[in-house]
Amino acid sequence: MAITKSQQNSPEEPLVNNEEILNDFKVAVTSRHASLMGRKEVFMGKAKFGIFGDGKELAQIAMAKAFQIGDFRSGYYRDQTFMMALGELTVQQYFSQLYAHADVDAEPASAGRLMNGHFATRSLKSDGSWKDLTKLHNSAADISPTAAQMPKLLGLAYASKLFRENKGLKVFSQFSNNGNEVAWGTIGNASTSEGMFFESINAAGVMQVPMVISIWDDGYGISVSNEFHTTKGSISEVLMGFQRTETEKGIEILRVKGWDYEGLVQAFKYAGEVARTNHIPVLIHVEEMTQPQGHSTSGSHERYKSTERLQWEKDWDCISKFRDYIISSGIAKDEVLDQIESEAKAHVKAQKEAAWSRFAGEIKAEIQEVIGLLKSTADKSTRKVVLLQLADDLSKTINPVRKDAITAVRKALLALRFDTESVKSPLNTWYKAQEPKNFDRYNSHLYSHSEWAVGKVKEVPATYDEKSQLVDGREILQAFFDHTLENDPRFFAFGEDVGKIGDVNQAFAGLQSKYGVHRVSDTGIRECTIIGQGIGTALRGLRPVAEIQYLDYMLYGLQMLSDDLASLLYRTKGGQKAPLIVRTRGHRLEGVWHSGSPMGMILSSLRGMIVCVPRDMTQAAGMYKTLLDSDEPAIMVECLNGYRLKERMPTNIGKYTVKLGKPEVLREGSDLTIVTYGSMCRIVMDSVEELAEMGISVEVIDVQTLLPFDTHGVIGKSIQKTGRVIFADEDVPGGASAYMLQQVIDEQRIFQYLDSEPQTLSAKAHRPAYSSDGDYFSKPSIDDVIEKAYRMMHEANPKRFPAI
Repeated sequence: MAITKSQQNSPEEPLVNNEEILNDFKVAVTSRHASLMGRKEVFMGKAKFGIFGDGKELAQIAMAKAFQIGDFRSGYYRDQTFMMALGELTVQQYFSQLYAHADVDAEPASAGRLMNGHFATRSLKSDGSWKDLTKLHNSAADISPTAAQMPKLLGLAYASKLFRENKGLKVFSQFSNNGNEVAWGTIGNASTSEGMFFESINAAGVMQVPMVISIWDDGYGISVSNEFHTTKGSISEVLMGFQRTETEKGIEILRVKGWDYEGLVQAFKYAGEVARTNHIPVLIHVEEMTQPQGHSTSGSHERYKSTERLQWEKDWDCISKFRDYIISSGIAKDEVLDQIESEAKAHVKAQKEAAWSRFAGEIKAEIQEVIGLLKSTADKSTRKVVLLQLADDLSKTINPVRKDAITAVRKALLALRFDTESVKSPLNTWYKAQEPKNFDRYNSHLYSHSEWAVGKVKEVPATYDEKSQLVDGREILQAFFDHTLENDPRFFAFGEDVGKIGDVNQAFAGLQSKYGVHRVSDTGIRECTIIGQGIGTALRGLRPVAEIQYLDYMLYGLQMLSDDLASLLYRTKGGQKAPLIVRTRGHRLEGVWHSGSPMGMILSSLRGMIVCVPRDMTQAAGMYKTLLDSDEPAIMVECLNGYRLKERMPTNIGKYTVKLGKPEVLREGSDLTIVTYGSMCRIVMDSVEELAEMGISVEVIDVQTLLPFDTHGVIGKSIQKTGRVIFADEDVPGGASAYMLQQVIDEQRIFQYLDSEPQTLSAKAHRPAYSSDGDYFSKPSIDDVIEKAYRMMHEANPKRFPAI
């Protein structure tokens, strides 16, 4: 449907009073001048890049009017006016982000870690504990990849559904007010071509969640017009099949013009009411928007827009049309609006200068300190000319950054390498003092710093008694999930086939009927939004387990895991967390699909997540417990061939934990250490039995987690004893085996203890071929392990171990 003037309130009940209209005008022109001045700052060299929200001001002001305390936003990098209208972004903070001010007080969204236009509110206290989210305007931290904000939006909205319909969550009043919160999403018209957008729209229609998606449509995606992006040139036309009817659930679809103040206010008011009251998803297609400065500071839109189009954008600019509306309605005259705009421009200029002064002032102080140190050191050094030149070059640097001071000191220390320690000491002392400061500014919070970090979870061993029965491994997981569902109302699980049949390997068998569809639920085949569903609900204080049926399917959701979840804590510098657990399965099985172990891919793309690779389901259950006691996101890769293998049922199921980052020695030995994980543990353990018969004593270590990796130095201590090591796994050559070797060489300095060249044993570079023969010739076998270990011992003692 389209919002028309006939649907607006009666004249006796105006949508907005005159005072509020003039304030809206002030917000709009303030934001516009921030955009205009921001572009100039980039061209002056004071910022690296700029992307702005000019042309989108009026619609964002209307959205802010409908946005309520406790609601959530998941948007994109043109929403500055919305954040300003809410009072969650000051002009000074806006410019602090443009300059990349690495101070969370100056730039609370990301502490300078993100380029401008990336907005976030702080959900956490300084100790990492949750604030009362129902008392805040909540903005989930933005990410740049186009449309990637949509899956998370689905999860934020789904949380409201759970809080409203799951009675067990009523006690968690700091996270929701009975599920009345709406999740508001924004996206550019061109980005609606992405699959993530369509998947999110479809899932929202199926799930019926309180989600309002606003499409800012200015007719282009950088230089490409809508005719090349969207069928019929209109995304709302394309999506009309999703429109709800009197008899069918679906999505409410609205259209409104980006320059129509009254229409915008009415549209967003209506959308908010429908979503909030009835949990119906709404899409608002805001058409005829403009982009006065083009896409970004990287280019000029005059290169691809016609003269006629540029003139149209000038004529239909939303602020210009808003001014016309105010004057024609008799609300204010030109001179009043001129005064408002003049004051707004002056305010923006003053706040810009204040932001620059605060940002540059810190760096200038460091620069001056270094110049002083260089000069004073020069007087005592044999390299006086070099140091004075460094000081002079530093003093002449235009718009210096922190790197300039650090680089000058490092160059100076290299130049001073032949001088006495007393000469170098002042510069060395200064440089060492900067290391923790700069770690905090630029490197901290990749993982949790809170008291709930995984490394701080107390280890509780599994216990057994004479009644502990041998059961299928999947029954141990089932018992764990049953216990956790019973005792933690925030815990729930969802994914393909998880609900009714209890997942393809039966770890949730019978649990949906016991705990209900809001605790154990099925989803469609849509891995990307399964991940987004998990991220959004975790951002709202819940403890989801999102199941990806097989490890190779995780590729569909890798974008969300890598660019959003894994970097969330880091890119907000501890301001937001989403302790989602992604459950999947992989390792040993036959065939190209479902049998892979692409751990190198995971390790490269998911830094910031915990990566658990349990060898059996007893270990997996203990790891799940550790993760649920922590506040960090994780991926659990269960062994596909382990669900029917027999294990003893612990007596303290749901209570024991596994220390993450601490490898376990499965078998002690003296000649050789083999380091492995997951299903390879069984292969290696069977191998060492045969090696023992040949007189070779092998120590076998299960790393248990790849991230974190051996924080206790277990592997290094073993190598000190044996002098030899093989890193064995099922990943491709150069994958996780190379990672493990690098970690132990760099972090545990094992090279000095090696009597033989360190070895790796991995799968072939291709995926495994089908059948038992395919498995044997594609992945490491018992024979491979035996021969690799034997050859190492032959090299060390050819007489005792003659060549094969």
